Amino acid sequence: MSEHTTVEQKWYALTVPYQHERQTEKALQSKGLETLVPLYRSRRHWSDRVKEVEMPLFAGYVLCQFDLAERIPVLDTPGVSRIVGFGGAMTALEDCEVAGIRRLVALKVPLAPWPYLKAGDRVRVEHGPMRGLEGTLLRTKDALRLVIGVELLQRSISVEVEREAVIPIACGKRS
Repeated sequence: MSEHTTVEQKWYALTVPYQHERQTEKALQSKGLETLVPLYRSRRHWSDRVKEVEMPLFAGYVLCQFDLAERIPVLDTPGVSRIVGFGGAMTALEDCEVAGIRRLVALKVPLAPWPYLKAGDRVRVEHGPMRGLEGTLLRTKDALRLVIGVELLQRSISVEVEREAVIPIACGKRS
């Protein structure tokens, strides 16, 4: 990061080609930019061996801190496709989210990518005795719950689930 850091410097997500995250990160760093490509360790199985490799937690993305007014050198960096945004506007990441990622990386605890789940998502239980059940994810004060509704009766039931046990499913398909 440069000596003249200004309040306009924010963290942005940059899209990059798959498996080019670290290469693009090095190119950005060579321009004096602060970057973040958090990694996790994954076991890969080949026909003749098993190897542990480091993979990016956010495949296809490099996080980079810069002043949006100075974005041209960022966009001109080999491997950078675009700055992520919404509605055509480039959008900065929340400082607290980047701080949380950096803190976890610094702790050197085992990390792994996980599907982004939020309350209201349709999910299916993938592990444990409730495997195969589908419902709506609900967050209570201290737990996640799977809600299964009976439309005809206009009634629902809920059960506590572990976050690791559920995966998102496409809307509209009911079991």
